[in-house]
Amino acid sequence: MFMRWMEVLSKCDLFRGISPNELNIIFECLKPDVGSYGKNEWVAVAGEKFTGLGVVLAGDVVVAKENAAGKRIIVAVNSPGEIFGEMAAFSGEGVWPVTVAAREASTVMFLPAGKIVENCERSCLSHRQLITNMLKIVSGEAFMLNRKLEYMMIKSIRGKISVFLLEQYKRIGQATFMLPLKRNELADFLNVSRPSLSREMCRLRDEGVIDFYKNSIKIKDLDTLKRMAE
Repeated sequence: MFMRWMEVLSKCDLFRGISPNELNIIFECLKPDVGSYGKNEWVAVAGEKFTGLGVVLAGDVVVAKENAAGKRIIVAVNSPGEIFGEMAAFSGEGVWPVTVAAREASTVMFLPAGKIVENCERSCLSHRQLITNMLKIVSGEAFMLNRKLEYMMIKSIRGKISVFLLEQYKRIGQATFMLPLKRNELADFLNVSRPSLSREMCRLRDEGVIDFYKNSIKIKDLDTLKRMAE
């Protein structure tokens, strides 16, 4: 059943170091569910019963959370092979802390968290590898949440934009790249208003620091961008 998704699953950090044959054995134990969702359809809703660790098989999903004032904050945008719900999977709360929506037609696999950490009946090494991978992912997520907090501590919009663009530059290794978020999603991620974000980016363009067309960004003055990020 899952062979059609094997290329995507092999790229997922949760299954790193596990062969396709071993993955099939693991899925026999875990018995995951697979669901299909249309554009803008809810995949999971905050406060509702937790349905399992999600793995995106096709499409893209937006993971978001609302604060007390009802403002939406983008937590992540996940593509095929990426997971969501890892922090909630072992919290014991039993409900989704975030809302997940499909950006386009998407397919998602849900893995029962309890079975991931249970002793495998076969005591197979691949299941132990799965648990090790899960621990690494949760640790990495904790690090990213700390990074998100750092963004919130940056007071100026210019500083937030500069840090974000520098991180993309370092990750991709090129001065020209595509933003991973749409403009409204980037505004939510940086916790600023969409008009304020657009105005500041236009100012940076007019000052010759960056150039952009839709979601394509070109860093023209890397040194100035670094100074503004300090």
